[in-house]
Amino acid sequence: MTVIIAIDCGTTSTRAIAFDESGAIIHQEQRALKRHCPRPDWVEHDPHDLWIQTRDCLDQIMAQVTVPIHAIGLTNQRETALVWQKSSGKPLGPAISWQCRRTAAMCQQYDADRDRIKAKTGLLLDPYFSATKFKWHCDTVSDIAALMHQKDICFGTVDSWLLWHLTNGDTFATDITNASRTLLVNIHTGDYDADLCAMFGIPTHSLPRIMNSADDYGVYTSAKGPIPIHGVLGDQQAALFAHCGRRSGVIKNTYGTGLFVMANTGSTPIQSPDLLTTVAIGINGTVDYALEGSVFTGMDLLRWLQESMGLVTSPNEATRAAMSVPDNGGVTIIPALSGLGAPHWQPHATGCIMGLTQHTQKAHILRAAFEAIALQVNDIVALFRHESTAWSTMIVDGGGSVNDWLMQLQADIVQLMIQRPPCIEATAWGAARCAALWTNHWPDVPDYPPTLFEPMARPTGLLKQWNHAFLQYHKGM
Repeated sequence: MTVIIAIDCGTTSTRAIAFDESGAIIHQEQRALKRHCPRPDWVEHDPHDLWIQTRDCLDQIMAQVTVPIHAIGLTNQRETALVWQKSSGKPLGPAISWQCRRTAAMCQQYDADRDRIKAKTGLLLDPYFSATKFKWHCDTVSDIAALMHQKDICFGTVDSWLLWHLTNGDTFATDITNASRTLLVNIHTGDYDADLCAMFGIPTHSLPRIMNSADDYGVYTSAKGPIPIHGVLGDQQAALFAHCGRRSGVIKNTYGTGLFVMANTGSTPIQSPDLLTTVAIGINGTVDYALEGSVFTGMDLLRWLQESMGLVTSPNEATRAAMSVPDNGGVTIIPALSGLGAPHWQPHATGCIMGLTQHTQKAHILRAAFEAIALQVNDIVALFRHESTAWSTMIVDGGGSVNDWLMQLQADIVQLMIQRPPCIEATAWGAARCAALWTNHWPDVPDYPPTLFEPMARPTGLLKQWNHAFLQYHKGM
């Protein structure tokens, strides 16, 4: 038996997971990843933390795994932007998180170019994506202008930063899925767009080489010798690949910090006004595209209620409280803790709890939080249904998907069959499968039966309450 180790560098933690060919987890290591919020709408990481936590997880898991390690796959939070000096590897400023809103005003400067940007990149002009974060570094960090002139600078996302360190600076690269999230790549050509790079002031020579998702990314030199790195995918594309391979017509949703609904659309990019057109995977020089709806605050809402508001001490306590009341007592939560993503795309939006009365209990607020998660997914699925009526199933993963009550609520609201695979570590499993694909190491992966949640009666009153709350919310903005 051999294993593949997947590195999964997310928003709140970094993990390394050793998988065997059946998808069974042989061993895993996890380290918390701190987010810093120096201002209300700013979210960032220390770049050193991203690498040190990854290295620690990787070295610890290699010390525990006794069977041969075939390869490493890497998956990561996607749009988070870093800048570092090429000659020294010294980071220049923070790793600006995908959740960060600091460039919202900057985006307005490019308002006249929105349609052109959407046509080329498939993305909306929003601080979610990397390009304006790169420009923020250029405008804010004093050393960058001189280093750009000297061609001694690297602009990259988390995958590029980690690959740089894993290979001791030998590999400065990104895969096509991560590259497609920067606002700098023309998804029709698969390469950096000179016009867009000039618009945001980012020289193409300072950007990582774009490679296939399954490719030769160099080696990590460990105590057990050199281990090849053969797969790199953005986290949501990795989850999509884990669930669906390259099949089209199936929706997946990840219940993590945010909520990410995605479907592979094959070789044709489908443009949608409020959904993102992005790259699903790149294999052997060919590209599959995807439609995606990104919600910025998903399970992070429950974390906020637990850690910042102190309403509960654990996710299980939150679920028990939500289930203890028959309804939300008229409470609706608009969970715009990091602005609003699809379908609203309002970077300046802030959160709101509506319908509070003397009758309101803690349990009503917690129930409304779970409902807000499921209702946001429903809003995205409605956009997918506008593009096609073929959807009948949604495959789920991520930490929130283990909650049976939430999954049944989701099935009822969205009126789709919900499938939860036995392995919910879909982002890591997708990266491992991608690495295996490069060498055809696992040609036939077993397909284990999922847990099913069949839709029952749709809660139409809850849907009306949600829609009415958003109308009132938008009037007050």
